[in-house]
This record gives sequence, structure tokens and C-alpha cells, in this order.
Amino acid sequence: MNTGGDQIQRTEQAAFVYGLTLADLQGVVRVRARRTAAGRAETLLTPLVITGLVVAFGLLRGLLPVVVVSSAVVGLGAGVLGVVRGRRGMARRLHAVWAPYGQCRTVVDDRGAATTGETMSYTADWKLFTHYAETPDLFVLVGGPRASCLAAVPKRGAEEPADVDRLRAILDRNLRGL
Repeated sequence: MNTGGDQIQRTEQAAFVYGLTLADLQGVVRVRARRTAAGRAETLLTPLVITGLVVAFGLLRGLLPVVVVSSAVVGLGAGVLGVVRGRRGMARRLHAVWAPYGQCRTVVDDRGAATTGETMSYTADWKLFTHYAETPDLFVLVGGPRASCLAAVPKRGAEEPADVDRLRAILDRNLRGL
């Protein structure tokens, strides 16, 4: 029994071992695009700007209304295609950056996250991130202005099934959900 008043502080930990796949990073990009203000703005802005420019050009040139409307639909389609291709490209670039790190082990507690890969290691305290989102396969950590800081922890990497619930509890205490 501890009579001196000192208590051993036990921190809850969750450990995950995983290799990030292209599908994981596509999920990260999808979460950013759907659940953050910056992602939603990027998703909507490109198609709207292209459509607006096409309509403005058509009206300034005095084109027939049928031609202006048809061009606007084509411009909207081109904008949507550009957004989809941009997201895929972003996920591929993220995968190219993360692939050399190989298999990673991440330990998360109330202080932050420590990740060790085959060729790197880093730690991040909770000040780096502001929000998190949970998908059926991932926990996505988001931070920075314009959601510029992203991290992913795949649920499949849990060392034991209870680690998923422990990570959820740790994230709830330290970050806001999206």
C-alpha cells in the first residue's frame, strides 16, 4: 500500500502495427474532402469556378443560350472530373511518401502518438492535431489550418481488439470529433 501519497500514474495505451496502403490513404483524402471546411471548399470551388468562367465567356461572346447551357454542363463535368483526379493524385503522392517507411508500429496514449517504421520514427503530441474522424477502417487525425496535417491509423493494425476502443477513448479525451 502506498502511504506516502505518491501515486503511480498509469496511462492508457493503444498499439497498432500496420503498413499504410493506397486504399488507406484514399480514405484519408476522402475524409478530409468530406468532413473539413478546407476539403469541402476545394471540392466545390473547382467545378463552380470552371462553370462560372464558361458561362461568363459564353455570355460575353453572345452565344446562343443552348450553347451556354451545354457548355456549362460540360464545364461542370470537367470540374468534377478534375476534383476526382486531384484526390486520386493526392492519395498516390501520400502513398509514395509513406511507402518507404514500410511496416509501422504506432503507440497512442494521452500524451500523443509515437510511430516507428522500418526507416523512420516520429512522435506527435496532441497539439499537432485538432480533430479526428472515424471510418469503418480508419482513424483519421486532422490538424493545422486548412486541414494540412493528416495522419491515419488503420483499425486492422490493432495488436488486440480492445486497442480500437482504447484509441477511440484517447481520441475523445484529446481531440474533437468531425
